[in-house]
Amino acid sequence: MSDLADSVGSADCADGAGCAEAAAALKAAADHLLGLQDGAGWWKGELETNVTMDAEDLLLRQFLGIRGEQETAEAAAWIRSQQRADGTWANFFEGPADLSTTIEAYAALRMAGDQQEADHMRAARAYILQAGGIEGSRVFTRMWLALFGEWDWSDLPVMPPELIYLPTWFPLNVYDWACWARQTVVPLTIVSALRPVRPLGFDLSELRTGRAVPVKRGFFTTLDRFLHRYERRPLRAVRDAALRRAADWIIARQEADGSWGGIQPPWVYSLIALNLLGYDVGHPIMKKGIEGLDGFTIRDERGRRLEACQSPVWDTVLAMTALRDAGLPADHPALTRAAGWVLAEEITNPGDWSVRRPRLAPGGWAFEFANDGYPDTDDTAEVLIALNRVEHPDAPAAVDRGVRWLEGMACRDGGYGAFDADNTRTLALRLPFCDFGAVIDPPTADVTAHVLEAFAALGRAGSPAARRARDWLIAEQEPDGSWFGRWGANHVYGTGAAVPALVAAGTDPDDPLIRRAVQWLREHQNDDGGWGEDLRSYRDPRWIGRGVSTASQTAWALLALLAAGEQHGTAVEHGIRFLTRTQRPDGTWDEDHFTGTGFPGDFYLNYHLYRLVFPINALGRYLRAVS
Repeated sequence: MSDLADSVGSADCADGAGCAEAAAALKAAADHLLGLQDGAGWWKGELETNVTMDAEDLLLRQFLGIRGEQETAEAAAWIRSQQRADGTWANFFEGPADLSTTIEAYAALRMAGDQQEADHMRAARAYILQAGGIEGSRVFTRMWLALFGEWDWSDLPVMPPELIYLPTWFPLNVYDWACWARQTVVPLTIVSALRPVRPLGFDLSELRTGRAVPVKRGFFTTLDRFLHRYERRPLRAVRDAALRRAADWIIARQEADGSWGGIQPPWVYSLIALNLLGYDVGHPIMKKGIEGLDGFTIRDERGRRLEACQSPVWDTVLAMTALRDAGLPADHPALTRAAGWVLAEEITNPGDWSVRRPRLAPGGWAFEFANDGYPDTDDTAEVLIALNRVEHPDAPAAVDRGVRWLEGMACRDGGYGAFDADNTRTLALRLPFCDFGAVIDPPTADVTAHVLEAFAALGRAGSPAARRARDWLIAEQEPDGSWFGRWGANHVYGTGAAVPALVAAGTDPDDPLIRRAVQWLREHQNDDGGWGEDLRSYRDPRWIGRGVSTASQTAWALLALLAAGEQHGTAVEHGIRFLTRTQRPDGTWDEDHFTGTGFPGDFYLNYHLYRLVFPINALGRYLRAVS
């Protein structure tokens, strides 16, 4: 790490606050990050979620008849370790109790042999009954229970497999759903049509309250009643053909690692759907899918847990940019090795995104190791930023392809969604089936900001696509001066993305819109000098900009303030001191609180590398600004 010592260790920043401490913290953090690089060139931190991943994995294995004693015991140990003192489970660290998560965890522990009258089970059951019982759980939880006869299929919303035949111009066709939702919905239409019931070995009657499930009135409830009547006597030839076509659609989208889209929900439901259609667990497709789950499994002293997804491309390019901000030279072997790996991950084939952009040539990157059908604009933007800052002979051509793909993926209004263009029809949101998770992929401020920042970094801030993205982003500023964050928590993340992008694209730091953002960040800084925003801010405005200080969120705020020219301000001084004071001896930071977002309001992520890469960005840019 002599490269870092030469570039930041002797920085002349006597007029800055705690510069020596900041330089030492930066070097320790960058050393730690370099030590995490895989020999192949990539970085990957754990992607932590909640125990529904592990409960549903056991339920999947029970359904397929492959659940083993060891994996059951290990998963149960992890699930027990995440139960809180009041007997509940939450969807994020120190979050509120979640009914459906607690029901699924309870069912998994019953499966593992935990007795109903054990103290931890009694506490969980008391909360479940008080909070509404199985009847109050979300549709997806009741669907899991229906697989084992613990809920009646006739009391669930219907999603017919004939949906696969709807043309792209027709409302509620599969491409009206976000890519993660459509990959889940298509297999679920098979499951919903076949309505299987397999033995669980016990019943969960102790979790029932006897209350009726609340029913919303309206057109889509009426439509659901009609579909229930159709399910009793479907047109057999049409139904059978739809099942075959849906199966073909699923099989065509299995990734090389056995997954579907590299994410848990479509993966498990695809395995269940194909099994129902006669694919036994020894079939190559099923075998690859089941074995692929091992690559998403983490075992340690607390037990066995599954990652809902993996983020090597995202983590790698964020690490590359962080190390460049730390002062690592563009031709450093770690960076050229990383660039070589990233370049090999470019997606060169069409995917679902091509449905709305059929004439657009491929040129994007995905989030995961293997996800060739679903590149996304967010990863692609960060890839372009990272490749532009390193020296690799193959980078320029790939960057050109990536820029063309990003320009072609703009929505009609100039903003950017993550995986598709113009995925904005809201009808799906009103279906009784959709009571959990985001199911469409409209433009968002954080993604649009990253794309705009990439255009600016590549000298294309004046291009039509960049100008339209900038106008869209400016129009999306909240009245309080912040920006909403779709994929990170929340307004701190959105503002931390929007301000650097706008300044890089030519907005004057003294522009009133930038000054409003600066003022919002100042007003939401915690007394300890850091920033934090609780994930409850997605549902409760009282939490916006409020929460326990974390290293990643503090860094996001600092990146915005530094871009706005606030490097000598008190807020930046206190933020830098928060980072240097809370750094661990090994160079990283503790961060139990989740700061990543899967589905706003429903599903959250703790990216274990965020606590390291973003503070490196902030410390490196701070030292450069005050030097």
